[in-house]
Amino acid sequence: MSIPSATSVHTPPPFKVDGRVIALTVMIMLATIMQALDTTIANVALPHMQGSMNAAQDQITWVLTSYVVTAAIFTSLTGFLVVRFGRTRIFLISIIGFTVASMLCGAAQSLEQIVVFRMLQGAMGAMLVPLSQAVLMDVYPKEKHGAAMAVWGMGVMVGPILGPTIGGYLTEYYSWRWVFYVNLPFGILAALGVWWLLPETKRQPNVRFDLLGFALISVAVGSLQMMLDRGTTLDWFSSMEIVIEAALAALAFYMFVAHMFTAKAPFLSPQPFRDRNYALGLVLSFVMGIALFATMALLPGLLQGLLGYPVMTTGLILMPRGIGTLFAMALVGKLVRTVDARWLILVGFGLTAVSMQQMAGFSLDVNVRDLVTSGMLQGFGIGLIFVPLTTIAFATLDNKFRTESAALFALVRSIGSAIGISGVATMLHENTQISHADLVQHITPFSKPLQALAPNALWSLQTGERGLASIAGEINRQSAMVAYVDVFQIMAYMVVAAMPIALLLQPVKKAAIPEKIEMAVEA
Repeated sequence: MSIPSATSVHTPPPFKVDGRVIALTVMIMLATIMQALDTTIANVALPHMQGSMNAAQDQITWVLTSYVVTAAIFTSLTGFLVVRFGRTRIFLISIIGFTVASMLCGAAQSLEQIVVFRMLQGAMGAMLVPLSQAVLMDVYPKEKHGAAMAVWGMGVMVGPILGPTIGGYLTEYYSWRWVFYVNLPFGILAALGVWWLLPETKRQPNVRFDLLGFALISVAVGSLQMMLDRGTTLDWFSSMEIVIEAALAALAFYMFVAHMFTAKAPFLSPQPFRDRNYALGLVLSFVMGIALFATMALLPGLLQGLLGYPVMTTGLILMPRGIGTLFAMALVGKLVRTVDARWLILVGFGLTAVSMQQMAGFSLDVNVRDLVTSGMLQGFGIGLIFVPLTTIAFATLDNKFRTESAALFALVRSIGSAIGISGVATMLHENTQISHADLVQHITPFSKPLQALAPNALWSLQTGERGLASIAGEINRQSAMVAYVDVFQIMAYMVVAAMPIALLLQPVKKAAIPEKIEMAVEA
C-alpha cells in the first residue's frame, strides 16, 4: 500500500468562493511563483557567481543541479508529510524554510556554502508547488477546479518566464546576491497569509513510511549527480572517486528496483510501469527535461561570456522562450480535444529539434533576432508537449496510482534536467579543449591565412607577445563557440531520436480527453 496523497486524505469541504478564498489564492500563488522563479532566476547570474566564488565553469553548474536534484527527491515526500504532520504546518515550514535558505544563498561566501544552501532551498521549495496545487483543489468547489488550475498553471509559468529578466536586472543594477534576497518580502507575506487563512487538516501520526525505499532512491540520484558534476574535473573513470560514485548509484538503483518489486508497502508501486503509455511518457518527460533546462543553463554563458551582452539584455533575450511556452499551453488546451495527442507531442518535439538546429548554426556574429526566434520556437515546442504528454501518459493508468505516478513523473523530468545540465557542461568543457587543440595546430609562420592578416599588427606573429596574446584570445573565443555549436547539434539529434517514441503511445479516445486533462492537472 502506497502513501496516501495530500489531496485525497482528510480533505476538507470546499470553501465558499469569497474574499477570504481569493486572498488565500493570492498568498498561495506568491509561494508558487517564488519557487518557480528560482528555477531560472539564477541562470543569468551564474557568470557573476563564478567570478565571486572563484569557481570553474563546470563547478558553477552545481548551483543549478544541486537545487534541481534535491527538489526532485523531496517532492515525493509531500503526501506523507502532509498526512503525518498536517497540511498547514508543512506549508508554513516549506515557505519559511525556503525563504531562510534563500537568504543564506545570498550571503554565501564560497562555492561549497552556496551549494549546500541551494540544496536546503530545493528541499524546502520542493513541496510548495504540489501543496499549492492541492490547496487550490480543496478550497474551490469542483465546478471551479478548471479556473483554479488555470490560475495555478499561469502562476507556475510566470516564474520561469520572468526569472531570467528579473535575475538579469537585479544582477546588473545591484548584485547577484539579490537574486536570492528578493524572495524575502514574498516569503514573509505568503507565510503570514497561509498561517492566517488556511485551516489545518486532520493528521495521521501513525502512518508508516518506506524509509529504505526513499533512502535508496536518494542515494542513487545523489551519487549519480556527484559523478556527473565531478567527472569532468577528475577525468571520469580514471578517478577512484568517480568509480565509487558510479558503482554506488548503480547498486542503490538496483536495490531500489528489487525492493520496489518485493516489499509489501514500497515507496513507489511497480504497477504503473506495466502501463505502456505511462512508461513511454516517463522517457519523453526525461528528454523534455534535458531539452529545456540544459539549454537554459548553456545560453547565459554564451550570451554574456562570448557575445558580450550585458546581464540585463541576456535576461530579455531569454524571456521569449517562456512566452512561447505560455502561448503553446494556451493553444494546446483546445487542440488536444480535436487532435490526436501523439501528433501534438510529435510536432512539439519537431519544433524543439528545429530550434536546436537553428542554435547549431550560431556564430560569434549571431544577431538578437535569431537568438529570440530560436528561443521562442523552442519554448513553443516544449509547451506543445507538456499537456498532451501528461494527458496521454495518465489516460490508461489506474486512478489509484495517480498521485504517486505524478510524483514520479515530475521526479524523472527533474532528474533529466539535472543530468542534462551536467551533461552539457561536460560536453562544453571537453569540446572546447578539442576545438582549441585543433585550431592551435594551424597557427604557424607558414599559415597562409595568418600571413594574409599580417598587416594587422594585432594578428601578426612579428609583434611578439602582443600578437600571440591577440591570436590566443581569438582562438579561445572561436573554440568555445565551436563547442557550443557542437553541443546544440548533439541535443538536436537527441530530440529527433526521441520523436518515434511518441508514435508508440496508445491513442486516447476523443470523448475521454476532457476528463483526462482534469485528471492530469490534478495530479
